[in-house]
Amino acid sequence: MTGNTDGSRFRGWHLLKTRDFGFLWSGQLVSQIGDGLNKVALLWFVYSLTGSALKMTIIGLLQTLPALLFAPVIGVYLDRMQKKWLMVWIDLARTLLVLLIPVLYSLGALTLERIYVLVFLTAIASSTFGPALTSAVPLIVARPQLTAANALMQSGVNIAILVGPAMSGVGIALIGEQNVLFINAGAYLVSAFCLLPVRIQSPQAVPESISSGTFVSDLLVGFRFVFLQERTILFLLVTIALFNLTWSGFLFLLPVVAQHVLGVGPLELGWLWSFLGVGMLAASAWLACVEQRDLGHKLRIIAGSMGVGGLAVGGLRLFGNVMFAAPLIIIIGGCIALVTPVVWALLQEMTPHHMLARVFTTFSTGGMSAAMAGMLGFGWAMDQLGSGITLLGIGVILLVAALAATYFSRLLQPAAVVSPAS
Repeated sequence: MTGNTDGSRFRGWHLLKTRDFGFLWSGQLVSQIGDGLNKVALLWFVYSLTGSALKMTIIGLLQTLPALLFAPVIGVYLDRMQKKWLMVWIDLARTLLVLLIPVLYSLGALTLERIYVLVFLTAIASSTFGPALTSAVPLIVARPQLTAANALMQSGVNIAILVGPAMSGVGIALIGEQNVLFINAGAYLVSAFCLLPVRIQSPQAVPESISSGTFVSDLLVGFRFVFLQERTILFLLVTIALFNLTWSGFLFLLPVVAQHVLGVGPLELGWLWSFLGVGMLAASAWLACVEQRDLGHKLRIIAGSMGVGGLAVGGLRLFGNVMFAAPLIIIIGGCIALVTPVVWALLQEMTPHHMLARVFTTFSTGGMSAAMAGMLGFGWAMDQLGSGITLLGIGVILLVAALAATYFSRLLQPAAVVSPAS
């Protein structure tokens, strides 16, 4: 395992200098930028082919469904597999699947139905890669460095969010949307090659009574661990659900907030999105450098970020002015960026290695379901109750979650973290 430096003195940015995490992070940065290229280019490509907004939105649905439908199944089988070579083969599969779209188009053999099939298969591969990656991180870095490692992985995602769509727009203008997909396929190939030198430790041997279970029994063991066995894990699941419920609703409705609360147009909205990205990058950088502490400290980071985020959302409604909105949006971006890396680090610390994928896929399903509920619920509230009341509702939910996290951190302060080797 790389980086055995003591956690009290180690700073997360040094992880990028290590062979294993450095290659992993670099490959994922390229892959995430490729995803950013894909999101814009593929939607534009389908719309230019069909002229139908509905057929274009089906792409988004097909990219979302596999994580909701297959996550529990994926988690059980991932826990039985070697993560490194699985991720390499997934990246190679994604390379081929994305490559087929422009190749079939150039051959005159591309139909909308074939695009849908290729997108759905790519989404299945991606929904498998995500939990495999998060399950592999604690097998690469030392336990005190997990929060920093997750923060760095998230910073790569944030960079890709800022850079990828812009690069895609330029690429579409210069070489055409179908050719941008060649670049996306190449990004997955680079990710696969970056994984080759990465050394991922094999987890400690699992007792035969645990490893020889049936699919159903393994699935139930994972659910039991999350929902019944560890109250901290269950609390984190509720926390991540509330986090996704509120922030997905807020981000989805940000254009409406910009127009009806702040009174600005599309140009200013673009700047607000940029400010959000600045806040997320800054928070991820801070989290990668901050001293890694105990369970209570991590829970207080979660509580503080949700509480400050709730106040910032309320501040948008209170001030309703674009001058105040810029710093508030930066703060909101920072608060959004702090929660997930800390929650992931806690899960990696508390979950036995042979159950990591099942736990992460359970969290993924819960978080995505909550995100969809947030977009629908707060969208309805925006139409029926108005933007002001909806913003206050989001803020109140975040503040209640922050108070619960604060109480829970005090309740669990004496508790020891479960050993992942158990």
